[in-house]
Amino acid sequence: MSPGIHEGPGTGPGGSREGGSGDGGACSGSESFALRVLGDDMAPEFLHGEIIVIEPGGVAKDGSYVLAQHAGEWLFRQLRGEGSRWLLLALNPACRQHARVSLPDLAAVRGVVIQKAVPGRRRLSRFYV
Repeated sequence: MSPGIHEGPGTGPGGSREGGSGDGGACSGSESFALRVLGDDMAPEFLHGEIIVIEPGGVAKDGSYVLAQHAGEWLFRQLRGEGSRWLLLALNPACRQHARVSLPDLAAVRGVVIQKAVPGRRRLSRFYV
């Protein structure tokens, strides 16, 4: 797993099982789920330990914060349009791994961040839609 997200006990992020497994505890592919930010790849907007809420059916557009799958890894990055292609960008200029990933289309995007929360600091919650 790459830095930036924490996977739960299931096979996908947040413990969900893609495609539905019949497991009563797993999320369906269209339910929102939460992940904890690990590392500082997305600082200063998203800090280590903050919680992000992902909407799998969210509309990905230029500037959205997204969860994407690339080369077998889950990446939490900002989506940017550049001509006819898309980029996944880390916000922290010190990020070395997957700081800039080029995508031919949006098929790799699996969800859009709709909210962040800081544990124990309700006033610091922020919505992104």
